Amino acid sequence: MATIVPASTAQSLAASLATAGVGSLTTPTYDRFADGETLAAVPDFDDEEAIIIASTVDNDAHVELLQLQDAVREAGASDVTTVIPYLGYGRQDKAFKHGQPVSARAVARAISTGTDRVVLVDPHEPDVTEFFDVPTRIVNAAGQLAAPLADLDDPLFVAPDEGATGLAEATRDAYGNGDVDYFEKERDYDTGEVEITPSDAAVEGRDVVLVDDIIATGGTMSGAIAALHDRDVARVYACCIHPVLAGAARTKLAAAGVERVVGTDTLERTVSDVSVAPAIADALGE
Repeated sequence: MATIVPASTAQSLAASLATAGVGSLTTPTYDRFADGETLAAVPDFDDEEAIIIASTVDNDAHVELLQLQDAVREAGASDVTTVIPYLGYGRQDKAFKHGQPVSARAVARAISTGTDRVVLVDPHEPDVTEFFDVPTRIVNAAGQLAAPLADLDDPLFVAPDEGATGLAEATRDAYGNGDVDYFEKERDYDTGEVEITPSDAAVEGRDVVLVDDIIATGGTMSGAIAALHDRDVARVYACCIHPVLAGAARTKLAAAGVERVVGTDTLERTVSDVSVAPAIADALGE
């Protein structure tokens, strides 16, 4: 049985994977030197197979992951699997302006040097798998979002744009009934502002479940919630795989009139009501 090595950003998910029988847990240490440098170590690791679980939510988390990969190799691991529930820089999959980096490619190449394979959970752009130099697979977790939803009235599952329709469909299918639609969304890459245009679907008196892969600043989702309330919707639920919820995002959603926010444990937040552990466990067991 493999040893699960949790980064500081994925401790709850790692514990859930251990409970699911994926492997036994080791306890890393996470330290910081006086000059600000981090040091992630695995003093109790003693195995040939390691499964590292790390959500790379910020720059420190990226460095911590690279250190854990190197640490388990140094401790004797000959087979390393890296599970990245939330891939930071995953939305920077192209150079949007001249002279900018393709940051997703840069971090993927770095991660690839210390692992034999990578598992991602619903990255924003699925094509980022091509940036890794080792076998990489995607786990889809949208179906997990339906579990906390109960007794919806004539539900409509809505994606904030056409590209996220698959997530809305997966959530609807897991729930068991309802319609699926999407908003038209246009982003100004110079200003970062997003304009939401409601579809023509009938929403009056219905419960609407908004489904997206990420809620970051909450701007897109709160705009969609407000637009729905303008059309006399009943209740609005906001569901996402990755609840980044940066800054005042949660407040924006509340002010817009959200009934409930549901996220997974790819990021450890107060709204992380469902776990992606079963989906990851299935993928690792194949």
